[in-house]
Amino acid sequence: QVRLVESGGGLVQAGGSLRLSCAASGRTFSSYGMGWFRQAPEKEREFVAAISWSGGSTYYADSVKGRFTISRDNAKNTVYLQMNSLKPEDTAIYYCAASKDPYGSNWPLRSSTAVGSWGQGTQVTVSS
Repeated sequence: QVRLVESGGGLVQAGGSLRLSCAASGRTFSSYGMGWFRQAPEKEREFVAAISWSGGSTYYADSVKGRFTISRDNAKNTVYLQMNSLKPEDTAIYYCAASKDPYGSNWPLRSSTAVGSWGQGTQVTVSS
């Protein structure tokens, strides 16, 4: 089991930027694919971005492609989500997620059923 702790959320104006961080502990972080999901009020949780265990591959939802960048630092057991050109519709609670299986299993990590661990979430609010 891995413990995930997100940080970096907040309130930003439309067009602004935020960087989310997710610190992992409890197992071999570098062996697992990671992802970010989000959930807006009264909506289902949706996939945002995924990164492979090595960091060599990334995958994005169409709604954030070109604006968001996922990355990881395996030496620091941390995954990041750089969010640029934010829009009001990006407002949501953002969750960090770790694959339930190591290496290339469940790639890309875009389904909740493939997630083994969730963070507690961090609120991102984009004002118009």
